[in-house]
Amino acid sequence: MNQPAQTLSRSLGLWGALFLGLGSIFGTGVFVSIGIAAGVTGPSAIAAIMLAALVATCNALSSAQLAASHPVSGGTYEYGYRLINNKVGFSAGWLFLLAKSASAATAALGTISYAAHLFGVDAGNYLPFLAGGITLIMTALVCSGLRRSNLVNTIIVSLTLFALSAFIIAALIRLGPDSTDNLTPFFQPAPDAGLSFFYASALMFVAFTGYGRIATMGEEVREPKRTIPRAIILTLVVSTVTYLGVALAAILTVGAETIAPKAYQAAAPLELAARAMAQPWLPKLIAIGAVVAMLGVLLNLILGLSRVVLAMARRRDMPVKLAQISTSGNPTWAVMGVGLFITALTAIGDIKTVWSFSAFTVLIYYSITNIAALRQPESERIFPRAISVMGLAGCLGLAFFVPVKIWLTGLTLIALGLILKHTLNPNTPSP
Repeated sequence: MNQPAQTLSRSLGLWGALFLGLGSIFGTGVFVSIGIAAGVTGPSAIAAIMLAALVATCNALSSAQLAASHPVSGGTYEYGYRLINNKVGFSAGWLFLLAKSASAATAALGTISYAAHLFGVDAGNYLPFLAGGITLIMTALVCSGLRRSNLVNTIIVSLTLFALSAFIIAALIRLGPDSTDNLTPFFQPAPDAGLSFFYASALMFVAFTGYGRIATMGEEVREPKRTIPRAIILTLVVSTVTYLGVALAAILTVGAETIAPKAYQAAAPLELAARAMAQPWLPKLIAIGAVVAMLGVLLNLILGLSRVVLAMARRRDMPVKLAQISTSGNPTWAVMGVGLFITALTAIGDIKTVWSFSAFTVLIYYSITNIAALRQPESERIFPRAISVMGLAGCLGLAFFVPVKIWLTGLTLIALGLILKHTLNPNTPSP
């Protein structure tokens, strides 16, 4: 007998979608990227956060408009196919899988590194194996069903917000009249200060892109035309306020030059700042917050990536086996495929390189989002076209401020992906 078309269960409301977005944002972004950005551009990392938030807001509104009209799994992969053409749509999905799989592997490595630092042990040569193990555990959790995964995600986000709030409050208590000295010079004095600032903005942009998980899981959101835009906007507001609070607290407390080196290692730079606040309990709390935040990132990336794989497999851009949905309404094969791929990548996670690579690929990905939004008919438009125009200009403008070798690698991988698509499915038409 022919089986009816399988669809996912709509189980996410506004708060579930909000915590899904926050769970994808709070993690490597807040505990690592602020330190990396401070190392690149100094105290002006605070302004870089604001610029990144502005570009992310434009992209978020374009994503919300698209997801409200096309509430299906796949995000920009699906929008590219429907509103542009099959090559652009495939490129979006391909970029998303590459960038976020590498980020997920880094989150797994970071989880183990933070845990080892918390308990005073050296993971050493066991780090990749332990990171692979935690990836498989989180994959099994996602396979068990969205509702249970969403509950765990809510707990993780709540614990992370508590730790970050404690950090900000402790910093405010400690601040004195000379704390503002750490804000000068605000911009790097080097001749390439502008280049450094926009590079830092590109790096911080990645820290906001977790809201995309809401769009990629549009098929599982209740009342998508109402819920998705609200959840995305709320996610951006909460994350922007938190990032600015944490960045100000860290830079005013110990200075940008102090927290920056830690970002290139496996320890959270915020923990170093916490040690300067004369609160013996705070460094431990921050370390715990970093561990649970990384777990939240890993959980949500597995969720989001599996939905993109599901959408690509439905079009035969991935093996069709990955399009199967279990009797419980879960894309189990896609989840397992993503989990195994991330596990394989844990052996090569390099946080600085991966974050820069993610910046370029994600900015190109969201450029496609804005192009798709510009091609929507007026009947589907929620926000002015100028929003998508600014989002597109911001993405393309920031993308090429990353190191040349990073964006050359990204462009090469796009070409290789298109070759792969032609090999697997040469005759896929655009709708």
